[in-house]
Amino acid sequence: MSAYDVIIIGAGPGGYVMAIRCAQLGLKTAVVEGRETLGGTCLNVGCIPSKALLHASHMLHEAEANFAEMGLENETKVDFTKMMAYKEKTIGQNTGGVEFLFKKNKIDWLKGYGSIPEAGKVKVGDEVHEAKHIVIATGSEPASLKGVEVDEETIVTSTGALELKEIPKRLTVIGAGIIGLELGSVYARLGSEVTVIEFLDHITPGLDGEIARNFQKMLAKQGLSFHIGAAVQSAETGDAGVTVTYKSRKDDSESTVEADVVLVATGRRPYVSGLGLEELGVKMTERGQVWTDEHYKTNVDGVYAIGDVREGLMLAHKAEDEGMALAERLAGQAGHVNYEVIPSVVYTHPEVASVGKTEEQLKEEGRAYKVGKFPFMGNARAKAVFAAEGFVKILADKETDRVLGCHLIGPAAGDLIHEICVAMEFGAAAEDVARTCHAHPTFSEAVREAALACGDGPIHA
Repeated sequence: MSAYDVIIIGAGPGGYVMAIRCAQLGLKTAVVEGRETLGGTCLNVGCIPSKALLHASHMLHEAEANFAEMGLENETKVDFTKMMAYKEKTIGQNTGGVEFLFKKNKIDWLKGYGSIPEAGKVKVGDEVHEAKHIVIATGSEPASLKGVEVDEETIVTSTGALELKEIPKRLTVIGAGIIGLELGSVYARLGSEVTVIEFLDHITPGLDGEIARNFQKMLAKQGLSFHIGAAVQSAETGDAGVTVTYKSRKDDSESTVEADVVLVATGRRPYVSGLGLEELGVKMTERGQVWTDEHYKTNVDGVYAIGDVREGLMLAHKAEDEGMALAERLAGQAGHVNYEVIPSVVYTHPEVASVGKTEEQLKEEGRAYKVGKFPFMGNARAKAVFAAEGFVKILADKETDRVLGCHLIGPAAGDLIHEICVAMEFGAAAEDVARTCHAHPTFSEAVREAALACGDGPIHA
């Protein structure tokens, strides 16, 4: 029997980052992971492989749409098998990197699937290991949909969509959230006829409304078609493909769409199967999440939870921050996560990024605010690289000018948002951002101009 200070169940972003931080702080640490590779859903079948395909499909778009105008003559063709090999290589580099970090930090990898037979003990296979602290970091899995049976071949989750053997002629995406739109845009640029069916009356739930409306228009220009406010009833597989039946929520009328592949992207749910939580007496929420207090402690002494299995946004970086904070608390420090400054990114082209309050939230709160906007059409760098779609939108308190949120759609949005994240962490005013020198020519100048728009106005619009 091995004894540890900390055993973490799950080697996804939350689990492996926490393990490294624990090791840095002098805690003897082990991680339980049943996959053949480390990194969890994110590195193996989620964030990283999808970004590889998003990049490849964007490069195809650049070659087809913009190369000739730049004087680059090239005949482009898609070798989908090679593209998938490139994706696999990317996965291997990243998962191998985590394994190297485990060895470097002397973290034990307990290979297999774990359960918690009692407080202070973790069972992996036939072996039982002791730990002062046990952390559940088992992440999430795709949510199911009534009337739609996934086979990961013709009716797939994001996992199957990243493993297709050929580019489907017709792809139907159920759910207009981040996962569905990212993968939908990949296959649209590879030549698929993509149809998106969304239950709500808008895409990207939780996103600022103005950004969402403009985002949908841009995706429509890329070839994605949308059926909004539609409830999927069934997906039936036949000789000619899959027939998806849906009802309009407005008038209850029924329609069908034919597809070669259907992607079910209706969200994710906590993955806690096989852990023995019910027998252990761990309290769960109504949504199937592990209940914790503000310090990630469950109701069972010595058992904690971080990431997708507990409440909050299901984002890899949120899990990482929680892992860091909990590691520091277990080492006697004061780990903390500021949930008001957790950015969210959609990695399509153009990218969409958001942090802080939306206009809808501020209106609901009755808070007086002002809006500063600047279009990328006024940004010299964006125009030079065929990326002038979109805009930056900063929301600031009407009286104090303190930045309350930022929402942008455009080139490198996922990187640009962090300037505002840092500003918000320091309680900055829009004027602070506006008075900070930004290099020219960069995309980041659009952020400065939006900050200027919160005051006397931008320079280039």
